[in-house]
Amino acid sequence: MTTTARQRAADAALAALVIGVELAASLAAPHWHGAKESRPGTFGIILLVTGGLALLARRRYPGAVLAVVLGTTLGATALGAHAAWLGLIVAFFTAVLRGRRLAAIASLVIGYAASVWNTSAESALLLAAGLVTLLSVAELSRVATARAAADRRGREEATARRASDERLAIARDLHDVVAHSISVINVQANTALHLMDRQPDRAREALTAIREVSGQALTELGSVLGALRDTAAPLAPAPGVARLDELAARARTAGFAVSVTAEGAARPLPAGVDAAAYRIVQEALTNAVRHSGGRAASVLLRYSGDDLVIEVSDDGGGAGAGGRGGAGASGSGNGLAGMAERARALGGTVDAGPRPGGGFLVLARLPGRSG
Repeated sequence: MTTTARQRAADAALAALVIGVELAASLAAPHWHGAKESRPGTFGIILLVTGGLALLARRRYPGAVLAVVLGTTLGATALGAHAAWLGLIVAFFTAVLRGRRLAAIASLVIGYAASVWNTSAESALLLAAGLVTLLSVAELSRVATARAAADRRGREEATARRASDERLAIARDLHDVVAHSISVINVQANTALHLMDRQPDRAREALTAIREVSGQALTELGSVLGALRDTAAPLAPAPGVARLDELAARARTAGFAVSVTAEGAARPLPAGVDAAAYRIVQEALTNAVRHSGGRAASVLLRYSGDDLVIEVSDDGGGAGAGGRGGAGASGSGNGLAGMAERARALGGTVDAGPRPGGGFLVLARLPGRSG
């Protein structure tokens, strides 16, 4: 049963309850108060039933339903139905909760004027106090309902933002893993094809490197995809600066000399910073292998104060950012744009561009201490 169907069923049950209570109370009034109280006539009963049935449309037309129920209630009361106010209370609360406060207040004024014109001053004051209390309770209910709805929307928006951030992070990881591994495989495949006939031993080494790199790539892809399935244990060690030597070794299999050095007192890094540092170096080396046209790169980690500074430089031709996967902090999460997004999400920065003396430099600064 859908929500709309449940609401319709609840409205039907409420309308039946209101009609039943009002009819029973009005017909039983003479037994409670003696012969001076009369039962409502046929037209009074029709008005009671009409007012109850109008409640079926209270969610869609709260103002109109309130007007109809007010009219039927006043008419039925004038015809001898002395317990016809339950439906009006329900319609009044619905109008307030649906934001029809002016219509609700107008109904109070009209109902009050119609009820006190021939009563004592004491009765008029008591009725006024009761109506003010009714309005206060309805208004408090409206505020509480609005606050609950706002809280629910806030939770839903926060959940949607977290899901979007997680998808973006997974997309960046997939790009970094695939781009780096495919770059090495492409270089090695070209080497194997070029040397297959003349130097079969070196061709065999290239094919062996392809097998190893592709196996590592499959393992990392399994780990990333495992996050989508919420698997209990990752299929590969978590990426971090401790695994930078593996990245360097993988690049060396493509004939690219890579050195990894550190300056300053090494210290444990927050998990997010550790992973981001690994991915930034991975992307920088991928770009160097694919686009620099050089033969060597260096990776420097500098623990400076509370920050971790990452420098990845190569000896290539210093190709512009357009050949390195995009520039700046904008973009779809690929190349230099992906590095910038990773750093910015942690409160860090990434700058990249040609070096004055030749080659290309990626300079990243990440917060190196937790909270």
